[in-house]
Amino acid sequence: MSSTVTRTQEERRVLAGTLVGTTIEWYDFFIFAQLTATLLTPLFLEPLGQSNPGVAQILSFAMIGISFFFRPLGAVVAGHLGDRYGRKRILVLTLILMGVATAAIGLLPTYASIGVAAPILLVLLRVVQGFSAGGEWGGAALMAVEHAPKDRRGYFGAYPQIGVPIGMILATGLLYILRVAMSPEEFAAWGWRIPFLLSIALIFVGYMIRRAVEESPVFKQLAQRKASEHTPLRELMTSHSKQVLQAALIFISNNAAGYLVIAFFISYTTKVLEMPVAPILLATTIGSVGWLIFTLVGGWLSDKIGRRNTFVIGYALVFIWMIPMFLMVDTGNIVLYTIAIFVLTVGLGLSYGPQSAMYAEMFPAQIRYSGISIGYAIGAILGGAFAATVAQILLETTGSSISIAIYIMVLTIISVAAVLWVGETRGRNLHVEEIEGEQADSRVAH
Repeated sequence: MSSTVTRTQEERRVLAGTLVGTTIEWYDFFIFAQLTATLLTPLFLEPLGQSNPGVAQILSFAMIGISFFFRPLGAVVAGHLGDRYGRKRILVLTLILMGVATAAIGLLPTYASIGVAAPILLVLLRVVQGFSAGGEWGGAALMAVEHAPKDRRGYFGAYPQIGVPIGMILATGLLYILRVAMSPEEFAAWGWRIPFLLSIALIFVGYMIRRAVEESPVFKQLAQRKASEHTPLRELMTSHSKQVLQAALIFISNNAAGYLVIAFFISYTTKVLEMPVAPILLATTIGSVGWLIFTLVGGWLSDKIGRRNTFVIGYALVFIWMIPMFLMVDTGNIVLYTIAIFVLTVGLGLSYGPQSAMYAEMFPAQIRYSGISIGYAIGAILGGAFAATVAQILLETTGSSISIAIYIMVLTIISVAAVLWVGETRGRNLHVEEIEGEQADSRVAH
């Protein structure tokens, strides 16, 4: 009885540790994305913003995308070290790195103070954020899934996933409060720095929680067998590059559609449709609640009907909803906008919740951290990195938001094809002794 209680307590610590870390990471990431859409362009790209606002907005969205190019580097480094030295240690380091970079953005002088050095420093800090984010997700996903009972991997794996909508709720909710509490002049002068500086307190809380989490049981087994003495990255790229490609393609539609909510819609609704900022932030916060709920549902459902089926249902909803969603957004009605975003999060959640479990089940234990981290990072580049930039370019070129809907629909078809290519993964063995037993049974059968 006591071992069951202990296991349950440890599982709770694991879920809390993976959740709080990814929440803080994505709060940091989303604060930048939200403010890029509404404020950072005039503060850091001042001359261009005055002479050519459309190009300035494209470049500001590109600043969001630049950090994605450094996610694979973060994934390679953190994945390699995590496969050799453990998941827990690397997760603590990525958390601290992200927090320091975010707080530093809150202290940056603007273009008016130091000229062109301001956007250069901003880009450098974005690079650090991207490097950190590249290493964070894989470790958090594995800590959750590798601690989970075999029949609950999808649900456990959904916990690091809901760090995304919770981080977005915190980011947009705080920005909403600040926008309401301050005058536009106060917010532009100094209020925008507050969300970045608050990251310091969040990092301290996350660090204390993550310190209490035990190392992944799968990594402990690898360490006992000295299996971590080889070079996981070399094995990954020589023997499992197909799985890396599959993982990347599975993610692109979800990530691209998600970044419309995270970054593009705030700019589009306030600058093109001329809707007020505060209600849009509140609507985005409400949509994030839906994203949270349906991500948990997606993880739970994948334990019942399989990862593949849950992904396909989620992506089918994203595909079907794209054009109706943009038609509702284009009305400029805040109620219809809120409904449009909330319904989108149903499909986003169902195609995000099963991801941790499916990815973990695609790779062998000794290269799992590297495999899922690099696959996720490449998928983020192909999907969300420049989704807002591409959307802005399509809007400028065609004059119609429906072109953006078609762009996401094409990506969704690619992601569904990748899911079907992988097939069902639910129930595959993750632990070293399970895999060895499965191989022994196979030898006996033959």
